[in-house]
Amino acid sequence: MPKKTHDAISRSDRVLVAALAIILATASAAIGASMTHRPSTDQPVAPAVQLVEAAPKPMVDPISSRLLAEHKCLAEVLYYEARGEGAGGQKAIAEVVFHRLNRGNFGPSICAVVYEGSKGPGCQFSFTCNGDMKRPKHVRAWRDAEELAARILTGEIRLRNATGGATNFHAISVAPDWSYTLEKTTQIGNHVFYRVAPRVRSART
Repeated sequence: MPKKTHDAISRSDRVLVAALAIILATASAAIGASMTHRPSTDQPVAPAVQLVEAAPKPMVDPISSRLLAEHKCLAEVLYYEARGEGAGGQKAIAEVVFHRLNRGNFGPSICAVVYEGSKGPGCQFSFTCNGDMKRPKHVRAWRDAEELAARILTGEIRLRNATGGATNFHAISVAPDWSYTLEKTTQIGNHVFYRVAPRVRSART
């Protein structure tokens, strides 16, 4: 496998993964400290209402906000596009997102890639414009998608380019016109995957 495609998230997520890991570790430490803290018995304890009023409001910095948003967008595309496909099928969809991100012409972030075209004609992922998001989520399936997205973003699960560099896919039940302009790479579960054909890549360079 060529070095540049050796990992579907090789370039775009290095800073994201490191920052998310730090945030998760910091949050875990803070939660652990708050759970183990015990007030000293040598001093009187202030009334509970005063403690609540004096407590600072939690603040979420811009980097943390973006990381949380990126995680949510990845979880959403895994859930809506492949929740019935198992972990393998969902990781294949994640690869498409990261391959698009690495190409640089589909959007500068996970959310930008996933929601490209959602506010007008030409949405790239059907769930962003067909009304699926208005329906209640299946609780267990959504939790699984959230967990898988987090494990991908933190590097616990590494994508292995099972889709062969695919930037597009469709369900086996349909045959979109664009599929004839791309090179088929593989089928995983109920999805067929494609990448830009070599002759098209050559024409663009």
